[in-house]
Amino acid sequence: MQEIHKDLLAFVEEAIPFHKMLGIKVESATPGYAKIRLPFQECLCGNKERGALHGGVTAVLVDVCGAVALWTHFGPQDKTATIDMRVDYQRPAPLADLIAEGHVRVLGNRIANLHVEVRSVLNPEELIAEGRCVYYIKRVPDA
Repeated sequence: MQEIHKDLLAFVEEAIPFHKMLGIKVESATPGYAKIRLPFQECLCGNKERGALHGGVTAVLVDVCGAVALWTHFGPQDKTATIDMRVDYQRPAPLADLIAEGHVRVLGNRIANLHVEVRSVLNPEELIAEGRCVYYIKRVPDA
């Protein structure tokens, strides 16, 4: 079985300033799969009276989780970029930690397609959002 490169988790959580600011944590990662947590922060609220996170937070989580699942197939020198992303919101995200799980559906030479589901820690059985992501891949040969 293929293994993920050893620095991936540190890269995701520490080397990307936006991820670090959000507090992104990788709960698990295997080739073609990632489970990440986005801890609740007051500044992520969309409608506090309604008890909902901002919808953009959910979209960011879909993109980050999809990218992490894709990166499990590559080394640190390889590059990826989001080409397209669709998020279908099922219900408002509550003011709580969110968990996203991403799966690589198609991995081509230049394009990858991923599926991501987002749930809340308050009710893990209930789907908050579902996303589909398309990424461009540029593999960098080992020097």
